[in-house]
Amino acid sequence: MDYKNFFKNYRDSIYGLLNDVDTDQLEKSVNLITNKNVVFIAGNGGSASIASHVSVDFLKAAKIKSSTFNNSNLITCFANDYGYENWIKEAIKSNCSIENDLMILISSSGKSKNIINAAKYCKENNMKLITLSGFDKDNDLRSYGDVNFYVSSNDYNFVEMTHHIILVSIVDILSKKNI
Repeated sequence: MDYKNFFKNYRDSIYGLLNDVDTDQLEKSVNLITNKNVVFIAGNGGSASIASHVSVDFLKAAKIKSSTFNNSNLITCFANDYGYENWIKEAIKSNCSIENDLMILISSSGKSKNIINAAKYCKENNMKLITLSGFDKDNDLRSYGDVNFYVSSNDYNFVEMTHHIILVSIVDILSKKNI
């Protein structure tokens, strides 16, 4: 294997995806976040890890109150009582102020049932929502957010890394505004 070319192509692929990010969506996201009390972030698998990382960065670097639902006790309790497909929606009901908080939902495919049900709940209750998705351009998640970031790739790592860079760039924008 030619590692140099592999890495060059890998880097260039992510760079190309980042070039497609709509900077107007970045600005809208920053405005939404600065006008809310707490930013909640949720995702599954690698997206949950991104949520944890970015939530800490919002708190530490940008001085924005932020939290995730990544506590295994919370997940298993709510999934047991409401079904896995509804646990994030129920966590939102129990933890968030619909009028004062903001939700960020991350799904590489944009089709995860628990993420979609949470997004529907946010939209039906007028809770501000930022979504991040990839894979199919017409994925369900894109129809629910006030701001929607879509990554045109079917590769989990490319989608997740692009989502991560989008979110940490928002943190960095906010941290520079708060200096």
